[in-house]
Amino acid sequence: MIEPKKCKDMNDIRFAIDEIDANIVKLISKRSKYVHEASKFKKDETAVKDSNRVAKVIESKKELAIEHGASPELIGDIYKMMIDFFIKEELEEWKKQQNV
Repeated sequence: MIEPKKCKDMNDIRFAIDEIDANIVKLISKRSKYVHEASKFKKDETAVKDSNRVAKVIESKKELAIEHGASPELIGDIYKMMIDFFIKEELEEWKKQQNV
């Protein structure tokens, strides 16, 4: 992949962004599979929601954003939305396993 400063035109930019986006989607999909598996190890709904863990994850990703020169607000918002979505999915999966 071409480094940003070495892009010669918008086609180079778009190609690189499309490649990055494809990787992001693949990684979110992979993360989703781990979330579904995690439901097997949770004892109750409180464990699925685990607000302390959620806060730690979001904070750690904001710190990671700063390390990499990204907006901590953007990354925090993305992770909040993603985790909220995954919690709903994990809760549904957990309920199926409990026959609730």
